[in-house]
Amino acid sequence: MTTALSVDAAPVVDETARLLVEHYVFPEVGEQLAGLLRRRLAEGAYDVDDAATLAALVTTDMQSINGDLHLRLKHHDEPVPPDAGAAALASMRREFETSLGGAPRVELLDGRVAVLELAPKLFPLEWCAEPLAAAFTLAARADALILDLRRTTGGSPDTVAFVCGYLLDERTHLNTLHSRQGNRQDQFWSPPYVPGARFGGSKPLYVLTSGATFSGGEELAYDLQQLDRAQVVGEVTGGGAHPREGWTVHPHLEATIPVGRAVNPVSGTNWEGVGVQPDVPCPAADALDRAHALALGVIG
Repeated sequence: MTTALSVDAAPVVDETARLLVEHYVFPEVGEQLAGLLRRRLAEGAYDVDDAATLAALVTTDMQSINGDLHLRLKHHDEPVPPDAGAAALASMRREFETSLGGAPRVELLDGRVAVLELAPKLFPLEWCAEPLAAAFTLAARADALILDLRRTTGGSPDTVAFVCGYLLDERTHLNTLHSRQGNRQDQFWSPPYVPGARFGGSKPLYVLTSGATFSGGEELAYDLQQLDRAQVVGEVTGGGAHPREGWTVHPHLEATIPVGRAVNPVSGTNWEGVGVQPDVPCPAADALDRAHALALGVIG
């Protein structure tokens, strides 16, 4: 493992500040953050010897105004390759291959209650449509379904919509992403058709969450909760609703900056900074047992 032992803070901070002004989804906050970073640089707050320490200090300041957890100066032990996107995609592909395509668990509990875990991510739909279709088709015959998102740390909104297609009876507006660049709006709807069998929109559905549930995992829980389709059982989630992009600002440092915001058609807002609030709060470790008991109480 290689450690980044030295760093010149000034060009890193200057470039991060420039990226915030140019790309952050909230332009006024981006300007404030850029000013804060430059002021802290002038004050000597970033006079440190190594990239990891600089990353921690800058990240704290980047998150200090509005608590956006996707705002980070991320340290990498190994140098970030020139094509960082390709490297990240390769790493995600390894996760996909070692998690049965993102559906590592399908199980039938007592009382014809199925458990389907989606982890560690809701992978790109072109990868995971087939394994997810198989998993949901298998679970469709259950009388109640528990969707376990306690280890779901992100994912694609297209895949969120695909999953919702198995849990709803008709095409439904789920979410709108507002992007700063080009002032673009992209709507996401559950599909009118899904391969295999639907669980449907009427049988009992429970979604398990933890403090580690984040980003795309949160969107799935939030969408289903706002539609009154599912009860969320477990812990408040991490609170990351803004899609982000990353820029290499040093061989070992990546600035990650949200470039859009999600707007739910029911609530008119999202889960940014506050997380998805469970309907049945309990420790994540107890959430499966609680949901199973709730399901048995409904289906008898």
